[in-house]
Amino acid sequence: MRSEVATRAGFTEIRYAQVWEDADVLLDALNIRAGDVCVSIASAGDNALAMLTRDPARVVALDLSPAQLACLDLRVAAFRALSHPELLELIGSRPSSRRADLYSRCRTMMPDESRRFWDSRPDAIAGGAGSAGKFERYFALFRNRVLPLVHSRRRVLDLLTPRDRAGRERFYEDTWNTWRWRALFRVFFSRTAMGRLGRDPEFFRYVTGDVASRILARTRHALIELDPGVNPYLHWILTGHHGNALPLYLRPEHFEKIRGNLDRLEGRCQSIEEFASGVGPGAIDRYNLSDLFEYVSMDHYHRMLETLAASSRSHARLAYWNMLAPRSRPQSMATRLAPLNDLGERLHLADKAFFYSAFIVEEVI
Repeated sequence: MRSEVATRAGFTEIRYAQVWEDADVLLDALNIRAGDVCVSIASAGDNALAMLTRDPARVVALDLSPAQLACLDLRVAAFRALSHPELLELIGSRPSSRRADLYSRCRTMMPDESRRFWDSRPDAIAGGAGSAGKFERYFALFRNRVLPLVHSRRRVLDLLTPRDRAGRERFYEDTWNTWRWRALFRVFFSRTAMGRLGRDPEFFRYVTGDVASRILARTRHALIELDPGVNPYLHWILTGHHGNALPLYLRPEHFEKIRGNLDRLEGRCQSIEEFASGVGPGAIDRYNLSDLFEYVSMDHYHRMLETLAASSRSHARLAYWNMLAPRSRPQSMATRLAPLNDLGERLHLADKAFFYSAFIVEEVI
C-alpha cells in the first residue's frame, strides 16, 4: 500500500524538532507491556524514546523524512554519550554556551547520513536541537514578535505560576484573555498563517471550519483546566525552553532506563503503509500513529486501518490524534477494531499538548 501524503509534501528539512504530542497520554493509552513489539511515527524521536521506558522488546520508529530520522539519531547518540544535564543543554531545554562541544561527543555515534546532516547545520546545534524545526520557528515568531504585543514577559511568567483551578480561571478571564489576545491569536493561528509558517498547506487539505477558534478554545482549556506550570509544551511555546517542566523522555527518572534500552529502538525511512503491509499478520502489539490520518483522504484512512489491523495481534492498540480533521474507526470495521472511547476522552482532557481536538484509542478484536 502506497503512502498518499508522500506524493504531496516535501520531507527534506526538519518540520518538527520536537514531538508536540503528550507522551504521558500516549503511554497511558497504549499500555505497553514488557516484551511488546511497538511501532511509532518517528517525528523528532521523543515519543519513540518514551516508549522504551515500558520495556518493550522492540520499537520501530518510522518516518518518510531523513531529516526527522536525523533528529532521532541525534537523540539516541546524546543518550549514549552525554549525562542527563548535558542532554538537556543539547536539546535546548536548558541554556548552554557549549552545544558545539556536546555535539562533537555525539556525532561519531550517528549513522553517516545523519552526521552529515547535523555537521552542515552548526547554527541549529548552537541554538538547541529542539529549536531547529519549522514548527518551532513558528512558535518562536509567536513568542518573540506577537506575544509581546499582548502580554509582558512578567505576565507570561505569572501565567506559569502554580495556582488552583479557581485561581487559573480568574487569571485567564481577568488578566490574560484580552481582546488583543483573541484578535492576534486568531490571525497568527489561522489556516493561512499556520500553513505558510508552521506546518504545510497540504496538511490542511482535509480540514474544514474555523481553525483558529478551535485552537483558541483548546488553549483556554489548557490554561484553566490544566496546570500551565507543569506543561512542557506550553513552557516552550511561551519561553523557548522547558524550565522545570520536562516532556517524559527528558525527565531524569527515565534517563537510565531509556539509555539501557536504546538497542531495542530502530529508525526506518519508510511509510507506515509500506511497513504494515510487509510485516505479515499478527506481528505488532502497539501503534503510535501521531496525527497521521488527518493528512490523508477518508478512503485512504479506511484502507490504512484495514492494513494496520491485519498486521496486529489480538488486543493490540492503536493511538492517534485528531487536530483539525476528524478521523475515527468506520462502522465497516466494527468487527476488527473496538473504540476505547472513555479512555480516549479521559486522556484528551488531560492532554498537555493541548491543540488537538480529539485523542483516539482503538483495540484490535
